[in-house]
Amino acid sequence: MVQKAKILLVDDRPENLLALEAILSALDQTLVRASSGEEALKALLTDDFAVILLDVQMPGMDGFETAAHIKRRERTRDIPIIFLTAINHGPHHTFRGYAAGAVDYISKPFDPWVLRAKVSVFVELYMKNCQLREQAALLRLQLENGQSGRTGAAAAQEPAGLLAELSARLAAVEEQAEALTKQLDESADAAAVATAAHLERKLTGLRRALDALEPGAGSGASPLPASG
Repeated sequence: MVQKAKILLVDDRPENLLALEAILSALDQTLVRASSGEEALKALLTDDFAVILLDVQMPGMDGFETAAHIKRRERTRDIPIIFLTAINHGPHHTFRGYAAGAVDYISKPFDPWVLRAKVSVFVELYMKNCQLREQAALLRLQLENGQSGRTGAAAAQEPAGLLAELSARLAAVEEQAEALTKQLDESADAAAVATAAHLERKLTGLRRALDALEPGAGSGASPLPASG
């Protein structure tokens, strides 16, 4: 069963949260509400999110301040933030949003189809990253288990079969990532393209590590790439 991604919706007005849920429900992901910046930061302490939709104008801690806190935390600094605002104070206001760490900035009332399409891109990138981390963790675990307590032909045969299986799984992820990158090159913003490029670099590193572990690749195998 494929685990659903979590999307954090932050707005102090219940009717706005309800509207966001209605628009994004078609993505079939887990939507989490937060009615303030403080509540959003609390949710981020325990859950991982694919993307954050953050209202700029909120009483107390506004969107800019909330984003600054999110970007200062190591656990949450890489989560994409899409700012939502009902006002437009010109280029300076928009620049402040990007400076606070936003990947996009959408004015209300927004086009539901556009918002849904933008969010779906980041959800898909998140799922690909999760898939990559799971494959890397499985490879490490299985190689450790295969190398302990086994000798002779049995010790050599089991890792070889495992490598073939993981190579096939990685090929499927590589194919999906390539298709996503082509789609982004045509229509998406620079931040999404950069995130996809980062994912492809991680996939390339994992592929090189797998190739180095193949029988006959030599004793100088490269270490596995970091999973984060």
